[in-house]
Amino acid sequence: MELETSRAILKRFFEDFLSSLEVDVAVVGAGPSGLTAAYFLARGGLRVVVFERRLSVGGGIWGGGMMFPRIVVEAAATPILEEFGVRFEEAEKRGGEKLYVADAIETAACLCLGAIRAGAKIFNGMSVEDVVVDAERRVRGVVVNWTAVELAGLHVDPLAFRSEFVIDATGHECGVCKLVARKVGQLDTKTGDVVGERSMFARRAEQELLENTREVYPGLFVAGMAANAAAGAHRMGAVFGGMLLSGKKVADIILGRLKDNK
Repeated sequence: MELETSRAILKRFFEDFLSSLEVDVAVVGAGPSGLTAAYFLARGGLRVVVFERRLSVGGGIWGGGMMFPRIVVEAAATPILEEFGVRFEEAEKRGGEKLYVADAIETAACLCLGAIRAGAKIFNGMSVEDVVVDAERRVRGVVVNWTAVELAGLHVDPLAFRSEFVIDATGHECGVCKLVARKVGQLDTKTGDVVGERSMFARRAEQELLENTREVYPGLFVAGMAANAAAGAHRMGAVFGGMLLSGKKVADIILGRLKDNK
């Protein structure tokens, strides 16, 4: 039984791994925006691979607010929760817009399940350490290694994955954008680099998030908190509506771009 178990795991893993070497979109970061983007892209018929440096997916959503596992979303994002089958209820209203509360753990689980069942491939424990570029210096994929290799400080050559587009959904770190700004060329930001996020201003941050979800370098898009970090916008705390809407927006942009190209 031991040998059969090993054979089954390796055979299925390498089938998925090999089939993901060339895809339409590579998503870096399996947080709420990355998983939402992967879901809508895969549902739209694209080949999608998601790389998550940690073993767990869901990004910062698991901890809710200060490890109280509940999150808040605005009314505009509730259709996305419904799409994934996440239950929610209206929060106590004390003026202003309607807000809704959902279980953070249920949300993370539903986002992950939805993306996988839509057809996206998720590889955890893998870090993106570089990007692939073409002769015009357009981003054409990502360079990946085991996170354990990075943590151990070993020198082990990585492997490359080719894609038409890359989405930086690495959150506050904005890791892929920093790589591109340092090694490839200037980003489409006011400094040409990652500006860095500003202090918390939830209402404004939610508005800015959708404005900043866009292509910041040829072939490279930003979504979720990475979008605000790249542009120098505010953070929003445990309000996740903008994260979900950002994931859907970047998916819609890329689906439209590939449709136009074809």
